[in-house]
Amino acid sequence: MQFELTKEYIDTLKAAIERNAESSLLELVNDLHPADVAEIIDELEADEALVLYKVMDADRASDVLMHLEEDSREKFLALLTPKEIAEQFIDHLDSDDAADMINELPDDQKEKVIAEIEDKQQAQDIVDLLHYEEETAGALMAKELIKVDVNWTVSKAVKEMRKQAEQIEHVYTVYVVDENDVLLGRLQLNKMLLNPIRAKIADIYDPKIRSVNVDEGQEEIANIMEKYDLVALPVVDELGRLLGRITIDDVVDVIKEEAEKDYALASGISGNIESTDSIFVLTRARLPWLLIGLVGGILGARVIELYEGDLQLFPEMAFFIPLIAAMGGNVGVQSSAIIVQGLANNSLGLSGIWSKLRKEFGVALLNGMVLSIIIFAYNYFFQDSLALAYTVSLALFCVILVAALFGTFVPLLLDKYDIDAALATGPFITTVNDVLGLFIYFLIGHLLYIS
Repeated sequence: MQFELTKEYIDTLKAAIERNAESSLLELVNDLHPADVAEIIDELEADEALVLYKVMDADRASDVLMHLEEDSREKFLALLTPKEIAEQFIDHLDSDDAADMINELPDDQKEKVIAEIEDKQQAQDIVDLLHYEEETAGALMAKELIKVDVNWTVSKAVKEMRKQAEQIEHVYTVYVVDENDVLLGRLQLNKMLLNPIRAKIADIYDPKIRSVNVDEGQEEIANIMEKYDLVALPVVDELGRLLGRITIDDVVDVIKEEAEKDYALASGISGNIESTDSIFVLTRARLPWLLIGLVGGILGARVIELYEGDLQLFPEMAFFIPLIAAMGGNVGVQSSAIIVQGLANNSLGLSGIWSKLRKEFGVALLNGMVLSIIIFAYNYFFQDSLALAYTVSLALFCVILVAALFGTFVPLLLDKYDIDAALATGPFITTVNDVLGLFIYFLIGHLLYIS
């Protein structure tokens, strides 16, 4: 049954925290998933959350902490000493999660926390992970994994695997390496069970395995794991040596982050922001795109001003200005959204830019014909001027074609130069298409309707 957070529940929890009633607190949260507990903590003050954390065992508290939003986790950690962070949380996390948490701390606190970690091997693993660039395989991977030497027997492999498994919560794959730690393949458990204990790993392992370089970008990693339905992906260096593994839970977080970032860009919001951020931070993220819209509006007004004389002679043309601008923006966003989606999931295939432009041109041609016929019929029956009907219909047809081609070309161009193509679905392309649409409308009106 899914947990539902209510105000009554929070009030009961806060009352137990105020009384420092440990047994009541445990009864309230013990049966909940760590993600549910994290949702609860988001509703508490930092000092109240601290009381709740102290009644949970260290492993559970660490899991809850990793499910918190980054800003909530940062506020909570600020209440703890480096020794408390290391002993109560870092010691109970996988190396990748521990590195992520330490990376969120102020620079002057990072070294202090690392110095307090009792397990020096874990401390070294965390330091190694902190050296990798953000959003790469090295930054995503965990050092904890199970590996066996290709020259071992099944008997020795089982003994070594038992030792390694003590430090690992979930075992997805057993990796096979040589004496230099070069990744050779993977070992299927059924092969170990069905072969004699003296059998060599070299004779039973599977050499077919996918891996990624430590410098590979996180988006490409997500695409690989999604395409091949992988739950874990080994990470190797330039020499093919096994360094760590990336698990599906880390990739889900990446996919979520990228989707949120693209949605924000498409909505005209730059930067990584949360609804709980200050008014200044939210304004700073939104204002640049609003300024683009303002500039576009000014340019649109200049286009209308340029044809002011034509509007004075034939004011009925003004009735269709909103329609032309809206259709240009809508068509452009539709076209760019399809391309951006294809770029995101690598589904565009091997065809080049011109092939995609030709296809989108065909779609726009058909849509433009249908919509132009509809608007022509409307003007023919409900307006007195046949010239106006021809002008609006032809202008709408041209605007749809131009907007579709522009909406297709821009994200492909941005992607070619390693700029986030999601920019093409936001205010930028809408504003440009509005201005282009108005210019095309008045130009065709001047040539057909007025001349």
